[in-house]
Amino acid sequence: MSLAACSGGSMDDSSSSNGSAANSDTITLGSVTTNSGTAAAYGEAEVAGFKLAVDEINAKGGINGKKVKLESMDDKGDATEASNAFNKLAGDNSVLGVVGPTISSTTAAVAPLADQSKLPAIAPAATSDSIETGGYMFRTCFKDSYQGEIAAKFAAETLKVKKVAVLYGTGDPYSSGVGKAFAAAAKKAGLDVVAEENSSSADDTEYAGAEFLYAPYYYSVAGPYIIPQARSVGYKGYVMGPDGYDGLKMTDDKSLYNKVLYTTHYSPDDTSNAKVQDFIKSYKKANKNADPNTFTALGYDSVYMMKQAIEKAGKNATREGVRNAIAGMSFEGVTGNFTLDKKGSPKKSVVVLELKDGKPQYKTTIQPAK
Repeated sequence: MSLAACSGGSMDDSSSSNGSAANSDTITLGSVTTNSGTAAAYGEAEVAGFKLAVDEINAKGGINGKKVKLESMDDKGDATEASNAFNKLAGDNSVLGVVGPTISSTTAAVAPLADQSKLPAIAPAATSDSIETGGYMFRTCFKDSYQGEIAAKFAAETLKVKKVAVLYGTGDPYSSGVGKAFAAAAKKAGLDVVAEENSSSADDTEYAGAEFLYAPYYYSVAGPYIIPQARSVGYKGYVMGPDGYDGLKMTDDKSLYNKVLYTTHYSPDDTSNAKVQDFIKSYKKANKNADPNTFTALGYDSVYMMKQAIEKAGKNATREGVRNAIAGMSFEGVTGNFTLDKKGSPKKSVVVLELKDGKPQYKTTIQPAK
């Protein structure tokens, strides 16, 4: 990989397929998403966001006066299928960019292919830190470790607590990665980290006067196990987690989940971002009053990121030009305002939800850490 690839700067596309909008009256975007298999709901929601954005863009005259066409492919949640789908799109010179893949494992397979074929791609919801290349793969969502950093900022600046504890699972890269990022950021913010435990259970954890517990687990572990166990040993303070808390599985006693918060990408109740309500209204009108979800919003923003980049690249946009326009871009979207860093990940505003009587409610939006 060249120095430019590592720095997020401009890239020379001389060895790539010469994808260009110069000789066409349409702009083709490819999409690679998981539309079948266990993660199909995520991919279908992303595609709904893609389609809404494309329809809106075309209704307003397209991009640089050209209509947008979406070429959709299903990767079935499989790395090989995702690679084959991406390679097929890369071989079509009419494709200027790709939105997707959906999940981190398929995106990790596609990221080096994007660099090799020099076809820019924006993954809406692949949060794993490991997919960063600094080349032709970018993302709309924040990465896993960023949530830990933002949680520390929230604890220090919004909740104004002094003593914090962190509990995470050693066998889960998501849990340990986010947990370690939180601990490092908490110490940097001057918080007293009174306990940093590697465990699958809170049974034997000593919180030593902590006012705030950061416990980054998935919904299926945090809800029925980690949070009730923390309460059972007398912990009464705040519990916070990452986006894995979405859809938290709870016990019958909903009072255990009061003072539980989590970070996420989007909330329909966010009144701090005017784009949110416009997006919801537009989606409902186009989809028989159905409600969009987080993946829909991330997919929607991904297409508008491509639009912004293609407009900047000009009427005769090339893949190289689009890639260079995405790198370091500042963007204002439904899922927040952000600037992409040198590895292609956004430093963006993050939504915080708080559980009240077992139901998530919008708490606040945290702006990016400086």
